[in-house]
Amino acid sequence: MIIGTAGHIDHGKTTLVKALTGVDCDRLKEEKARGITVDLGYAYTEKLGFIDVPGHEKLIHNMLAGATGIDFALLVIAADDGPMPQTREHLEIVELLGIRRGAVALTKIDVATVNRKNEAKTEIAELLAGTALADAPIFPVAAVSGEGIAELRAHLETAAAEQGERQSAGGFRLAIDRCFTLSGAGTVVTGTAFAGSVKVGDQLILTPPNKPVRVRSLRVQDAPAESGHAGQRIALALSGVEKSEVERGQWIVAPGLHAPVRRFDARIRVLSGQPALKHWTQVHLHLGAEDVPARIGLLGADEIAPGCENWAQIAVDREIGALAGDRFILRDAAARHTIGGGIVLDIFPPSRKKSSPERLAMLAALADANPATALQLAAEQQPAGVDLATHALNRNLDAGTLGALCQQLKLEVVGATAFAPSRWQELEARLLAAIAAEHERAPDLTGVERDRLRRLTLPTLSRPAFDALLATPLADGRIAQTNAWLHLPEHRVQLAVADRELWQTLKQLLSAEPYAPPRVRDIAKASSVGEDAVRTLFKRIARHGDAWPVAHDHFFTAEAVAELARKVAALNQRDGCARAASLRDEIGGGRKVAIHILEFFDRIGYTRRVRDTHVLRGSPEQFGS
Repeated sequence: MIIGTAGHIDHGKTTLVKALTGVDCDRLKEEKARGITVDLGYAYTEKLGFIDVPGHEKLIHNMLAGATGIDFALLVIAADDGPMPQTREHLEIVELLGIRRGAVALTKIDVATVNRKNEAKTEIAELLAGTALADAPIFPVAAVSGEGIAELRAHLETAAAEQGERQSAGGFRLAIDRCFTLSGAGTVVTGTAFAGSVKVGDQLILTPPNKPVRVRSLRVQDAPAESGHAGQRIALALSGVEKSEVERGQWIVAPGLHAPVRRFDARIRVLSGQPALKHWTQVHLHLGAEDVPARIGLLGADEIAPGCENWAQIAVDREIGALAGDRFILRDAAARHTIGGGIVLDIFPPSRKKSSPERLAMLAALADANPATALQLAAEQQPAGVDLATHALNRNLDAGTLGALCQQLKLEVVGATAFAPSRWQELEARLLAAIAAEHERAPDLTGVERDRLRRLTLPTLSRPAFDALLATPLADGRIAQTNAWLHLPEHRVQLAVADRELWQTLKQLLSAEPYAPPRVRDIAKASSVGEDAVRTLFKRIARHGDAWPVAHDHFFTAEAVAELARKVAALNQRDGCARAASLRDEIGGGRKVAIHILEFFDRIGYTRRVRDTHVLRGSPEQFGS
């Protein structure tokens, strides 16, 4: 259990930690000389970890760098002074960070009268009334003589045992609050693990810089270890990075969690004693161990009244690491006082319709601790499905948890996209309606080309999802396929007898050289049929799906195009793409014809051109057998 001290300057936080652990957390010369804690200090026992924070109002930024990772607040109040300004601000910060467990150490009882001690207890009760620590026990102690220390230590150890180990699901995340170099270990970073687990040899990422690192060794609660997990203080000795490249506020994360942000949606609460928070107010944002200037864009409101909450989109001055569920503190632009805090909800916020009723409903769902709530609403709201990879990253859900959620909600999962059952049924209805509408619009066409039908159904629907949507009606006969054309089974278009007979004659000329057939003028010469007549016939045949206009006046049979599609798919499987030279080697003939073929596939959406290569987008099945 990680315990964070909190309280006014000179109320004995560091002395108390030393009495509890035997460790002096003041490690800097300036701290020892002045007797004032300037930066974070750390101390450990077998069962407990302490983060000792500075109490001076000008050092709140250092206090916050350690406060966001604690499990238990130890509020330190001197008996002679009672609660002071920083006592109150630290308590407010504890509340904003969602810390619900704590105790009060009433220090310096050896220099206070009995009456003063009783007055201090009354003041503390009044201070804590209505807060999460209202029922926190008070332990009178004198750190110098040791009076009350054993009782306080026993209570903390019992609280640690009751807490148990934090679940370490999700990818590893550690908020860096310190970095130094050790002889024999190299670059060492320390921090509190927010999620996941880590072991020696793991490959991780320093984010936001996106610097790959490897764990050479690690210490947990200042003891050598082979692994560590969420809720522990961990020191990582890293290879692949220099101390000069690391700053407080950065994160060490599992590779899949590198997703630095410049804006995110959140829920914000303004403290009761502060002015109303106006739209686009400039603030200091403290998240993890980071401190960064930011602006608050309110959603669905012009201001947040004191003591109230609202949704907001927060824009930060530079990239930071953040995920849904992270708590943060807001201080005013001059960093003089705390004005509020909140919780990150979405690191992939929309740029449009940010305050629409649908979006505000989504934010409310994201604020629910149960991840199923947001996933279900997202699946219901998004016709083109939920991108599961993005959804999982935002909330740091591992594959097992995500799969269980999809199964629990009975979502239709296609690759990395999930659909609500009702949305999937709607898409199928739209698919069938789109085919029927095309038959009515163009009754002389055999059907609809696959990619055109996808766009008519829903332009934003991915090709894999469309293929899965189409598979069921194709299998059960509600949709039929003739060559590359999709149509309703009852839709039939017949060629005139004369056209059909002439096509059978001319088709032999195309089939003789399937991958480099003669052009219209050449067929006209070879068959003694007028060039315009050949061209008109071939265009009509193409509308029926038995031929394709691969280039101007250059028609290929449907069978040849289907075989070429399979060859291009094979090249993509072998080489990751298709090139004109590799296709030419496969089919023979000149490079110019291969270029025309690949450009044709780009044009109809089967492939996508990337510089001089052609990357597969569709599947050979769309061209029929």
